[in-house]
Amino acid sequence: MNIAIYSRKSRFTGKGESIHTQINLCKEYAQKKFDCIDNFIIYEDEGFSGGNIDRPKYQEMIQDALHYKFQVLICYRLDRISRNISDFSNTIQILQNQNIDFISLREQFDTSTPMGRAMMYTASVFAQLERETIAERIRDNMLELAKTGRWLGGITPTGFISKSSQVIDKEGKTRKMFQLSPVPEEIKIIKILYEQFLLLKSLTKLETYCIQNHIKTKNNIDFTRFSLKNILTNPVYATADKDLYDYFISNDFEVYSNKSDFDGKNGIMAYNKTFQQKHKSNTLKSTSEWIISIGTHLGVIPSNIWIRVQELISQNKSKSFRKVKNTQALLSGILICKNCGSFMRPKMGRIKKNGEKAYYYICEQKEKSKRQNCNMNNVNGNEIDQLVIESIQDLTSETSVLYDIMKKNKITIPLISNKTTSEIKRLQKNIKIKEKAIQNLVYTLSQGQDRHIINYIMDQINELHKEIEEIEKKITSLQEKKNTIQINENEIKTINNILMSFSELINTLTISKKRNLIQNLIKKIHWDGNVVHIFPKMFPQ
Repeated sequence: MNIAIYSRKSRFTGKGESIHTQINLCKEYAQKKFDCIDNFIIYEDEGFSGGNIDRPKYQEMIQDALHYKFQVLICYRLDRISRNISDFSNTIQILQNQNIDFISLREQFDTSTPMGRAMMYTASVFAQLERETIAERIRDNMLELAKTGRWLGGITPTGFISKSSQVIDKEGKTRKMFQLSPVPEEIKIIKILYEQFLLLKSLTKLETYCIQNHIKTKNNIDFTRFSLKNILTNPVYATADKDLYDYFISNDFEVYSNKSDFDGKNGIMAYNKTFQQKHKSNTLKSTSEWIISIGTHLGVIPSNIWIRVQELISQNKSKSFRKVKNTQALLSGILICKNCGSFMRPKMGRIKKNGEKAYYYICEQKEKSKRQNCNMNNVNGNEIDQLVIESIQDLTSETSVLYDIMKKNKITIPLISNKTTSEIKRLQKNIKIKEKAIQNLVYTLSQGQDRHIINYIMDQINELHKEIEEIEKKITSLQEKKNTIQINENEIKTINNILMSFSELINTLTISKKRNLIQNLIKKIHWDGNVVHIFPKMFPQ
């Protein structure tokens, strides 16, 4: 079990518990409560306020929590985490989502106990109430902002940039407002995409058209079906007229502007389109939750064209693009075209006389561009899969290079690990010596001394604190190095075990399990049209 300890102190003063006192008290509690502790992970923020969460070690702790690096978080007091109720609630929510127990010594807040979990539930109810209140307030603000048709910030849609302007509000105050301004070259591309989609009636074909005609995004990369769909379904390009108003109303959009405002000139602004959560990617809301308003920018695409595009996309949903699946192929996700760097995916061929399904791997870029950007030879799937299996079986031979590498790693890695552990212990012992020296100096101060002597002793105490901090940084660095070594050692053991039993296992597994087994051993495979280049995970790349 890994236990995290978080400590914070705004600044070095004689008041309150020091960072080191907080950590020691948390360690003592953990050692009494938990029988098995593999490792303490210490996070210290000294000189940082609890008014916000903009603290380096706090942020590192949250990232480690999201990656399941510890199972319990302990702090001395609740306000060490945050003095802000909202920030504290969010932290507790993250820990709860990751199934991490939280303990605060001073308040006896312990979610590893039934009473602590009940307190957590009560806290989460109030946090949910606060979130819903905030969400309602944000929505009300959006409705007010929708009256202005302004751009509220973020990444602008292709075809536009954001420009600021000065406006005078109802109270006569001058305020800055942002609005979308067209980029002529990008607007040309937008019009081409809509026109070609109506002709091709397929996102996949439109993607191929863009690749073949070197039409790229504003970031100069190839359009994908998904980026094209985002553009084709964005109301920002549509010209606001009566037909468009009727389309929005009939499809349950929430339209904030009056029908008379849809005069066939301006474009559309859509607010409240996405769910935005910390530590998670944004997701698109149902269109019934979008807030539709007239924008300050001019429309780009006539409403009848925009509406027709929506209808086509809706019709195509049932037959939307799906990757060609092949239950026999083993190398999906690791077989790469050496010419262009694209993945090669399986495609069904004929059925052989013996009833075996024949398949081959084809370069994705070759297929998308219709051979224009890449013309790599296809490769027989049945043959290359068998060749890779035989090559892995050869790696178990005592004459193979991989066997030699693994044999050496078995010896060197534990030696490095032991050396690192010894150095950590030496540094920890050095810290105890310096902490003892600080205690002695504090005792000397308590006896009452001349002012000059007191200043001298305080300087010594401060210097010892700095030395301890430097040593602790070294320990953290060494601990990270040790953890990396342990991961490598475990990886070697795992791969070694797989290799030793590969020949026996491979013929007894399902296709799916064979595929997983191969991907545990092989990092990537290059096909250059004639030769297969296999890169096992243990080889230096």
